[in-house]
Amino acid sequence: MGIVRKALGVVILIGIGLVGAGPAALAVRPVDVVVADRAGVLDRNILLPAVQGIDFYQPTRVAVYTYNGTAADNLNEEVLRFARAEHPEWISADGQKWADGLFIFALDPAGRHVGTYLGEDRKVSPEQRDDIQNAAKELLRDAQWTDGTIAGIKRGAELINQPWYRSTAFLIAAWTTAAAAAGAAAWLIVRWRTRAASRKELARGDTSYSNVSMDLQITELNANTIPGSSRYGGSVLEKHRTFLARYNTATELSRQVHAFSSRDLSRRPNLKLVRAYADAAAELDALDDVISDTNALLNRGSSWAAAWDRQLAPFRADLAGLEQLLGQRHSAGDSATAAALRSFRGQSQREIERWTSELADGAISPETALDRLRDARTGLSELLKNHADTVIEGFARNEKEATLMRKEMESAQAGPKDRFGRAYEPSILGTVYPSYYFFSVPTFNAGFNSGVSNVSSARGGESTTGYGGSGGSFSGSGSSSGF
Repeated sequence: MGIVRKALGVVILIGIGLVGAGPAALAVRPVDVVVADRAGVLDRNILLPAVQGIDFYQPTRVAVYTYNGTAADNLNEEVLRFARAEHPEWISADGQKWADGLFIFALDPAGRHVGTYLGEDRKVSPEQRDDIQNAAKELLRDAQWTDGTIAGIKRGAELINQPWYRSTAFLIAAWTTAAAAAGAAAWLIVRWRTRAASRKELARGDTSYSNVSMDLQITELNANTIPGSSRYGGSVLEKHRTFLARYNTATELSRQVHAFSSRDLSRRPNLKLVRAYADAAAELDALDDVISDTNALLNRGSSWAAAWDRQLAPFRADLAGLEQLLGQRHSAGDSATAAALRSFRGQSQREIERWTSELADGAISPETALDRLRDARTGLSELLKNHADTVIEGFARNEKEATLMRKEMESAQAGPKDRFGRAYEPSILGTVYPSYYFFSVPTFNAGFNSGVSNVSSARGGESTTGYGGSGGSFSGSGSSSGF
């Protein structure tokens, strides 16, 4: 790491020398801030002091305009209409441009558009306009209207009339000069991080492999007493039949990775091998626990109650996570499908207690208890799928967006996978049924968040220029985009 620090030091010194070559930039506070919050979404007590404290390179008038439109609206046209009607001083004397020294930040929270408009002496490139809008979008998507507006204006101040020596082009050229030193430093850093990751994976693998090795004889004894006539027992035994072969494979991997030197652990191909060892050992560790639980539960051994609790754990976690799922923005928490999920949660929590009591009394068999748990989780899966349709219908604006969201939901339901493309829940049901059989709350959340993010990004990438039919020959610098 000493070599890495020295290399980075050289890069930093070169960068400072290059960037410091330009003259000092002026820091000028806005000469005026006008807020026309027609949508009623901004907190002026926070917004005004924040904007008034932002430094621009040149004296700039800042205007903020919000209104509630629709997704089909042209925000550019609306901003021009508003300026003509109520703020003609925002328009140049000839009526064709925005006034000099002006920066307008516009927001439509209902139609979900954001726009930026600039006087001729303050205008930036189309890419920089997108940059200003993008700086606000993450906050705007989360309905943080005031903070998003501040973030957009702050980014605008960084780009409007930006000195040449702070431009992206100059900085790229400057850092290119330092590329040789940076390349050396980066190479050292990559090797160091790879070595650290390899050691972490090696420790993970050793922990799991040690657990499996110590319990190897017990695992065999448990497998030998699992009733093969049981539907669940038979499926778990099918997995066990390859257990020893997979253990031998993990043993060989362990031998290989423990022969690596510190330098070997710095190489990415070897990191992949170490990770393969850790994944193989972790899956065996999970499977031997399932074999133990299957034996204890089906034979009603002394630890059957703890084994049963472990089978209930994924379902209980799903029920506990429902309210957080339904409380997210865009999650249609007041819909009929959300009400169905809440009703199911209450009923299932009562059912779990009844199954456990009947299992303890011998009124039902372990297989029947597992059947009921399977049916309940299947029921939850169907309710989650119904609610996914509700969420997609509420958020997507067209069939293209709905298809994108459905694709993300389906991808999430296929399950998180390891490097071999496998997905596995370490439980009896997770061993018997494929990974996509149950639609869980974490799966729903993953697909939902990914779908909303991808659709929002696609909307944000569509920039609108021009001022619509009512704009006439107006050609002021500006554009808007969705978020």
